[in-house]
Amino acid sequence: MSKTEDRNVPYGNHSIIDPRLLEVLVCPLSKTVLEYDREKQELISRAARLAFPIRDGIPIMVLDEARTLEF
Repeated sequence: MSKTEDRNVPYGNHSIIDPRLLEVLVCPLSKTVLEYDREKQELISRAARLAFPIRDGIPIMVLDEARTLEF
């Protein structure tokens, strides 16, 4: 398997998100950069205080699916 094919191979119980995808995704509400939380399998928007779930390696970027964060 090549390095590019290896990008989305499961890691333990979690999927690894393609780094190229993280470079282009932004929060749908604030349009700011997202942080990847591998442990919780979420993309975090600090500006909007939301966490978007990642299911089966696919980010769910729908506001109704996001979890509100408390900082």
